Amino acid sequence: MEHNMILSASGWRKVFAESMDAEDTSPKIGEANSFLCLLIAETFAEYIISKTGKKEPAVVVATDTRPTGKEIALNVIQGLCACGIKVVFLGTAAAPEIMAYSKKHDGFLYISASHNPIGHNGIKFGLNNGGVLEAGESKKLAENFAAKCSSAGAEEHALSLAFKAQKTQVENVYAKCAKYKKKSLAAYEKFIKTVIAGSPKILFQHKLFSILKKAAQKNPLSIVCDMNGSARATSIDKKFIPESGIGFIPFNEDKIVHAIIPEPENLVHCAQKINELQKEGNKSALLGYMPDCDGDRGNIVYWNGKEAKTVPAQEVFALCVMSELAFEYWKNPDAKNLAVAVNCPTSMRIDEICASLNAKVFRAEVGEANVVNLAREKRSEGFNVRIFGEGSNGGNITYPSAVRDPVATIFALVKLLALRDTKNKIGLFHLWCKMSGQEKKYKDNFTLDDVISTLPEYTTTGVSESRAVLQVKMQDKGKLKENFKKEFISSWEEKKEQLKNEYGIASYEAFTTNGTKETAADQNWNNANGGLKVKFMDSENQPVAFIWMRPSGTEPVFRIMCDVKGNGTQEEKALLKWETELLQKADIES
Repeated sequence: MEHNMILSASGWRKVFAESMDAEDTSPKIGEANSFLCLLIAETFAEYIISKTGKKEPAVVVATDTRPTGKEIALNVIQGLCACGIKVVFLGTAAAPEIMAYSKKHDGFLYISASHNPIGHNGIKFGLNNGGVLEAGESKKLAENFAAKCSSAGAEEHALSLAFKAQKTQVENVYAKCAKYKKKSLAAYEKFIKTVIAGSPKILFQHKLFSILKKAAQKNPLSIVCDMNGSARATSIDKKFIPESGIGFIPFNEDKIVHAIIPEPENLVHCAQKINELQKEGNKSALLGYMPDCDGDRGNIVYWNGKEAKTVPAQEVFALCVMSELAFEYWKNPDAKNLAVAVNCPTSMRIDEICASLNAKVFRAEVGEANVVNLAREKRSEGFNVRIFGEGSNGGNITYPSAVRDPVATIFALVKLLALRDTKNKIGLFHLWCKMSGQEKKYKDNFTLDDVISTLPEYTTTGVSESRAVLQVKMQDKGKLKENFKKEFISSWEEKKEQLKNEYGIASYEAFTTNGTKETAADQNWNNANGGLKVKFMDSENQPVAFIWMRPSGTEPVFRIMCDVKGNGTQEEKALLKWETELLQKADIES
């Protein structure tokens, strides 16, 4: 029995639509996919029973809003019930919501394919630490599932699980859905307050949110949200944001009406809405966001005084890092051991921001689970890792959360705008300007546009650009990188004088990332399916650009990108084109 799933730590994914059309909006998954779901449920049930030692561990189950989610959920619930699991079903829920609520249970199984096209779907697994399984545990789960699929009589065994599930037990799971959904929203709201405040202390949270409310009364702020049928439409946003004194204007709540990935080409709908509101006289409509289908990621649109503009993913992350690090100093002027964990292709603007704010930067392989686990490792070493995430994809993870959350992103920006200078304390933006040597740019009546203008300038390939995705023939991606190394070194010798004269590039150094480890790659660039980065330095050995590559863990493509210091549009295009050409030459079986 073939499963045809991409099995990564970030989630297992495939086209679940019965037609196998990635853009199919049908809810039907077909018999073969139903069998897969039953085996997935059994695999996780065996894992959670083994991990907890309990006879009837409690697993929280929920879906995002993809059409195939309901049928997948039914089969998963049947499979879990057949294996003796207590199923806590939430119906539709955002990823940060189910992960917050799962802290009260033994684990979670979340049905989602994140930002993939609508015909895709998948599964994310976790225990009760608020995040997905770490890579080693996820690998064990994947191996067990693959073994079940390849065993003789796999289909018959899957069918037996469906018959084994007691009808009354399954019906009871659905009957209690509304009750558990209400509890999950309450748990999530309580948790997000701790995330935003950076403290579990109720009095401090109350003080902070009082300041935010007063700031919103003085300078009214409304947030526009293009829900695009996301699971966030069923979550806390519509209640929580207005209760914080901020206006909230959602639209496209009931249906996925355009592409799911929250990149600039899809943020235009939110920008258009803000433009319309401003034209109608709603001057408070200053910020907007669009979540992806599972609601763990949301990129930003803002009003610059003349028009609504989208903020590229890397800049969204940079703003949040700057805000949250400054917030640490706002809470405690003597804050020490600050650090940020990011993925390998996160722009080097983060390194500049962190250098100004006395924070270290640590890099992991692409994959939210890798970044989350790197942050955990560094906290265990004594670092204060307040914020972490994948800058290349936008959004941010703010401790103690272990998943991206657009509400945390929005409130990072709200804090930047609201926590201004007082008689006793310097505001976040002023603190940033002072520590980054830009105090002349500070003014009391600053806007978000003023804040963005102080970020280090970099030119970075967008993750959703067609230039960032390659189709390669070689199955062995480690061998592909070996071939690339040979092509690169040969080409470097030919181009190094040109690169120095045109772009100031004098030398290079290669790095590999696997899991939570970044390693200087002296001779060996073959790190299998991990990430490979070639960093370029100027004559003073200061980094000025990098190119990066990695096979996707969730889609059958090879991803590449380039990051260049400054307004280097032509340089970014030239370096990415060079990388593409070298990879195409290297993509030959030998």
